[in-house]
Amino acid sequence: MKRRIILNKAYSPGFSAPMSDTPILKITGLHAKVADEDIPILNGVDLELQRGEVHAIMGPNGSGKSTLAKVLAGHPGYEVTAGDVRYRDESILEMKPDERALAGIFLAFQYPAEIPGVSIANFLRTALQARLGADEDVDLFDFQDELIDRMKLLDMEPSFAERSVNDGFSGGEKKRNEILQMAVLRPTLAVMDETDSGLDIDAVKIVANGVNKLREEDPEMTILLITHYQRLLNHIEPDVVHVMVGGRIVRTGGPEVALDLEEQGYSDWKEREEVLA
Repeated sequence: MKRRIILNKAYSPGFSAPMSDTPILKITGLHAKVADEDIPILNGVDLELQRGEVHAIMGPNGSGKSTLAKVLAGHPGYEVTAGDVRYRDESILEMKPDERALAGIFLAFQYPAEIPGVSIANFLRTALQARLGADEDVDLFDFQDELIDRMKLLDMEPSFAERSVNDGFSGGEKKRNEILQMAVLRPTLAVMDETDSGLDIDAVKIVANGVNKLREEDPEMTILLITHYQRLLNHIEPDVVHVMVGGRIVRTGGPEVALDLEEQGYSDWKEREEVLA
């Protein structure tokens, strides 16, 4: 049986549809450390995201931002020692990384891996096939139409899809490829780990424009955006901004929080965290 590749936006095998007022993501008292080592990084993270919201997490180097992203994705290099992570009202801590991805959780990497010899088109088609499962096939012609449509949405040249995944790419091209993956896979929850890292101003605008187009197309997509700087938030407006220091959320507010950090930096928060420690 062939199925058209355009997936239902809420497609998450094994997950029932949550009530509208149930958070898409609820993190409670989350503690995590480096696997096989006694190095704690997350020290009681509490976070709640509703459907369709954009949350930004800001903080200094070593505060645990990227660790949180990797823990959400199920990275084996980290071990959860306390707390829970509930996605669509079900705990995901026992799920493998591929199971979380199939459930609609997407991680845009800070440092995307290079895969020489595998074209972006084949990579994405394989990912979609995995999401559909063994009982249904990805029709080649439907997929080509879908991929072209996605690339037009992001103002990308079709030839980009024939290149090997991130092989020889500039920093901006790697991040645009991450956004293309989001556009094709249409996740329910997108975790973007320092997507602006290493990008110049023009590249930041291109990436942000792609994200904003995806949000316009699917207002229910939820985004957790991890960044050091205000500049990305000038182009992707967050609903909520969190400050992470010492492995915990120390402040939560609106977009004005990012503006305050841009002016004042993190020194006051780091000093408070040292006193608490």
